[in-house]
Amino acid sequence: MAKTPAKKKRKPVKVREDFSQVAFRVVQEATGQAPRTPPPKEKDPAAVALGAKGGAARAKAMGKKQRTEAAKKAASVRWGQA
Repeated sequence: MAKTPAKKKRKPVKVREDFSQVAFRVVQEATGQAPRTPPPKEKDPAAVALGAKGGAARAKAMGKKQRTEAAKKAASVRWGQA
């Protein structure tokens, strides 16, 4: 039996509100006609610090040839030449 390719997981799409929708919501909240929008959740500082190290640590662990190959692959994916 042939192996089927794994499906890529997609991130949920964030729908941005139109400027007029945001303005309407702000007025509704300011006049007390709608509940206030909760502030965004804060990120864990430890996770942020580890994330900042990620690319540099990966590059340090790779050899020059590996870095070159990774850069070529990233460029081809970015510019649609895959």
